[in-house]
Amino acid sequence: MKLLVYGAGVCGSLFAARMHEAGHDVSLLARGERLTALRRSGVRLAEEDGPVRLVPVPVVEHPDGGYDLIAVFVRTHQVDAVLESLAGVQGDVLFLLNWAAGPETLGAVIGHERVLLGFPATGGTMDGDVVRYRKTNFITRQVAMPIGEPDGRITPRLERIVEMFRTAGINAKAGPQMDAWLRTHAAFEVPLGQAVHAAGGPVALADDPDAVRGMLHLMRQNLAVMETPPVPRAFAALRALPQGLLVAVLRRFLKSPTAVHSGLDDPSPAAAAELERLAEQLRAPAGAR
Repeated sequence: MKLLVYGAGVCGSLFAARMHEAGHDVSLLARGERLTALRRSGVRLAEEDGPVRLVPVPVVEHPDGGYDLIAVFVRTHQVDAVLESLAGVQGDVLFLLNWAAGPETLGAVIGHERVLLGFPATGGTMDGDVVRYRKTNFITRQVAMPIGEPDGRITPRLERIVEMFRTAGINAKAGPQMDAWLRTHAAFEVPLGQAVHAAGGPVALADDPDAVRGMLHLMRQNLAVMETPPVPRAFAALRALPQGLLVAVLRRFLKSPTAVHSGLDDPSPAAAAELERLAEQLRAPAGAR
């Protein structure tokens, strides 16, 4: 299978490296300084503060011909430009990113039959040219990367893609309700990300119980106005459990290594722009998505 990974940030670089090491025909698309760095030394990876290793993934600046699968790892506000660049490129397109506007907005540009939805189950930060990814533990190993068809069917192409990822050591699973999953995640992610940015980092937010309560209130508001029940159903606990218990759990999470190494502590303009675009998608009426 010929694979293009579109986007060379933390998740795209890590994904491309793992597919390359598993022997797949994969190229990594990058631009600007990131492209220059990748051409010079390949993908540089490190598990949190561990030693750096190099993976010589082939890199390209533009899509080249057709692909069996294009996996897109970009920020929400960058998707429009990606869609334009892929309109004339053949291949199924798996969007592995934050997206709450529904699959129809994607398919309207590149063709509805090409679209698949998903979300990466890894996280990390960029340390110069080095991707420092989150160390796995018992809990994170149980979290699979969900991918699915827009209509929820389990199709032969979805099963092939899931199996391909698993052979590369990527814990993928078929997700039958990916549109609802992504909207649920955005309902949680937008208040969380904006509160972290306002506080100056996840640990600083954890030290401000009033700010955590305000964040939880916004999460509950977002979940209350969703047209469908939360997916996974466990997110319904954000509305059902006592506030005091949830605040304590969220404060503990914000101080954990999982939060610190998840990319939450990213004050960049790009991170802020992504959160704003996601917030706009959540506010949009159902018919506008």
